Amino acid sequence: MDENTLYYGDNLDILQRYIKDDSIDLVYLDPPFKSDQSYNILYKEQNGARAASQIRAFEDTWTWNQEGEETYAELITKGGKVADCVQAFRKFLGPCDMLAYLVMMTPRLVELRRVMKPTASIYFHCDPVASHYLKMLMDAVFGPEHFRNEIIWRRTGSHNKLLRYGPIHDVILFYTRTGNFTWNYPKRPYMKGHVEENFVKDDSGYKTAYYGNVLTGAGLRGGESGKTWRGIDPSAKNRHWALPGALLDDIDEDMSGLSQHQKLDRLFELGFIKIDPGQAWPMYERRLKKDDGQLLSDIWAFQPYTNGTVFGTEEGIDEDARWLSTRDRERLGYQTQKPEGLLGRIIKASSNKDDIVLDPFCGCGTTIAASQKLQRKWIGIDITHLAITLMKTRLKDAFGDQAKYQVIGEPVSVPDAAALAESDPYQFQYWALGLVGARPVERKKGADKGIDGKIIFQGEKPGEFETVIISVKGGNLKATDIRDLRGVVEREKAAIGALISMDEPTKPMQTEAVTAGFYEHRAWGTKHPKLQLLTVAEILAVKAIDMPPVRQLGATFKKAEKFKKPKKEQMVLKGT
Repeated sequence: MDENTLYYGDNLDILQRYIKDDSIDLVYLDPPFKSDQSYNILYKEQNGARAASQIRAFEDTWTWNQEGEETYAELITKGGKVADCVQAFRKFLGPCDMLAYLVMMTPRLVELRRVMKPTASIYFHCDPVASHYLKMLMDAVFGPEHFRNEIIWRRTGSHNKLLRYGPIHDVILFYTRTGNFTWNYPKRPYMKGHVEENFVKDDSGYKTAYYGNVLTGAGLRGGESGKTWRGIDPSAKNRHWALPGALLDDIDEDMSGLSQHQKLDRLFELGFIKIDPGQAWPMYERRLKKDDGQLLSDIWAFQPYTNGTVFGTEEGIDEDARWLSTRDRERLGYQTQKPEGLLGRIIKASSNKDDIVLDPFCGCGTTIAASQKLQRKWIGIDITHLAITLMKTRLKDAFGDQAKYQVIGEPVSVPDAAALAESDPYQFQYWALGLVGARPVERKKGADKGIDGKIIFQGEKPGEFETVIISVKGGNLKATDIRDLRGVVEREKAAIGALISMDEPTKPMQTEAVTAGFYEHRAWGTKHPKLQLLTVAEILAVKAIDMPPVRQLGATFKKAEKFKKPKKEQMVLKGT
């Protein structure tokens, strides 16, 4: 793949049409769970109001319907372990919402396996409500022998329930395509107590380690590994000489051509091996390095208020993978947003620089942002233009022109836009609002009637904010539309109103707009038409709403923190 890509559309269709066999190095997916709730995109109010505006992004209400029946029948006709698993689900669960969720996920997992390289891994982020069913499904798709871990991730600080323990964790199922997969031996730093107990400081101020590892492994072996070295016979205790890889990594010498005893001799000469008459076995000594640490376990649980207990940092236990707090600068307001630190762990553990990372349920784009930071190539897929717009904004805010990518599935011409308007008016509306940098407004009765989107900008005085109200018409443009918009602008006391349409406005509509007058922004010294008419053709030709600058004074979406490339990369993981 030559270019990073965002796809708009159903991920099953995108996978089948665009993604080649054996082309992906790492898959992460965090699909909507069976949680009976609506997920909302939240937008930061520029006036600092505590209550944010919101727009429904999608409904997580899985129901068994005709589509589920058709998908189920198609899966069964193909036969095999996947069909057996899905049939068992139906027999046990019956036609219910959970079965709908599992049946719709099944063909997507089959396609994800197809596009994964033999060395690829997949991480399925899910809720405990469905994780046990999904594990069985992934066993059927990937094979139980390719199950690696059920990772427990602490997703919040507390969640009090009266009649059960507080549910504060998610499950991440880790599988691989084959037994030969990319694995970079992820580590977490040692605790200070461990270092103080097992290391001593030398004259140079470095820590020197004396481990209980006695340079041997269990079992008898032939050759030098099982023979006596410096008067010590490992076979007498049913063991053999075995040199730790970490110890050999410390030596700036090529020892590949040496025999086992020659390696032991060389390490002894260099002072890495100590033979204490009071010990039954030789011990090895090595210095504590920056990237040393304990191999990661399958529980990732940030512990608040443990700052300073981890060696070499003021962070707390697992703070790199902590959940997002309500005050976190990284939070963009997407309800199911995951922290970049969590994705960073996964990406660093199971991929390398320039590998391709795929997220088929991209949401607000945490996977692609983490991949971009870690110099991986990426593919993101989402079924809403709202999410695509949010991701594009996030990439621009965080990386500027450094993030190079293409978008496939968005309209790029008037016929494309007309087709979207006809097939899905709401997605057309989200797409059109995204073109002008506006945020959608949730449809509800009362004050917001006639308002499809808004842009907020700073007024003439600090702390004073003004609004651009936007109405979108995908077809059947009428003369009354501009009069209705004028009424909404006056009712809401908005600065500017803009009507975006597929059709060309009529002369009377243009006259109506002109007679509305101007909005004057004295701080900028500019005048802007009070009512404006823009066609999709004009916007595609890069015509914008005539208004005061927004980037300097405010923002429609909550701004992502700008990425600063570290001066020197902190090595946390050790490669194979």
